[in-house]
Amino acid sequence: MLSIKTPSSRPSIHAGRLAAVAVFACVSALGAQAQQAASTQMGAVDTSSLFAANTARPMDLASLAGLNYSSSSLPDTPDAADPETLNLTSRDSALQPPPRRRYGRPRYNDNAHNADGSSKYTFEAGVGATVPLGNTYHYFNTNYAFQVGGGRQFNKKAAVLLQFDYDRFGVNGPTITNQENLYNNDLGAQVASLDANNHVWSFTLNPTYTFMAGDKYGAYAVVGAGFYHKVTNFTTPEVGTYCDYIYGCYQYEANANIDHYTSNAAGFNGGLGLTYKFSRFADERFFVEARYVFVDNQQRAGVTYADSLATVQAYNGTNYFPANSNKTTYIPVKVGIRF
Repeated sequence: MLSIKTPSSRPSIHAGRLAAVAVFACVSALGAQAQQAASTQMGAVDTSSLFAANTARPMDLASLAGLNYSSSSLPDTPDAADPETLNLTSRDSALQPPPRRRYGRPRYNDNAHNADGSSKYTFEAGVGATVPLGNTYHYFNTNYAFQVGGGRQFNKKAAVLLQFDYDRFGVNGPTITNQENLYNNDLGAQVASLDANNHVWSFTLNPTYTFMAGDKYGAYAVVGAGFYHKVTNFTTPEVGTYCDYIYGCYQYEANANIDHYTSNAAGFNGGLGLTYKFSRFADERFFVEARYVFVDNQQRAGVTYADSLATVQAYNGTNYFPANSNKTTYIPVKVGIRF
């Protein structure tokens, strides 16, 4: 039997190794040639030129046109057309510290506020009681009072207010009794159940100064002067008749004036007050104040029940209550609100 021999794979392996060795040898030969060429070029450099370049004098920058570093030649203001100048200015500005901030009170420049933040205008309203003093105490009793006012506020401390006050008084029992006896016994009138009342209304100009102002509490002083009008009325109950289209006519009883006295005079006032705010940021303030009021009434001649019957009957005037023209002194105590 013939046997066929299969060729072995070993010759192909030897051929691959021989090819790899040949490639490596070629790469090594090319690298050696490149290194030799570089060495030849380095050897061709002129060493004398290198020495001359190193020993040359430095460039004289002052000789170049347009270069001048004198401080006197710099422009006062940056040239808008020169970008180098703009860059220099922007760099200098960036290096400067920020401007110092002011942390004082804010300043207002509108028509409703002063420079310290206070309102230019102020208003008030209050109610209270009157306490008669001196000779006024002998005729009148404590009663109610109210006031309204408004004015110019110059800052948080100073203001001037125009004020209207209505101060009412009762007339005491001895005064009413003496007056009723005068009417009935000396003048022959038939007066029963006599009653009386008195009031003083006034218009005054009042400068105020706040000498203590905290977050909530404050205190102020006030003085004022102006015109005072004093009135005393004597009344008796009378029956009147009133008619309308729905209920027809019916009778009612009301006090009617039977005698009336007035007195006009100048006067002044002065006192102290306290204020309270619910919030430190609020403009509204509650106040309580007490003032002393003096009205310079001029005494008028007249007659009273203390005069003799002959004196009363011989009197030709109409002043049967001279006490209304006595000088008036009292203290009004009032509470209210300001804004």
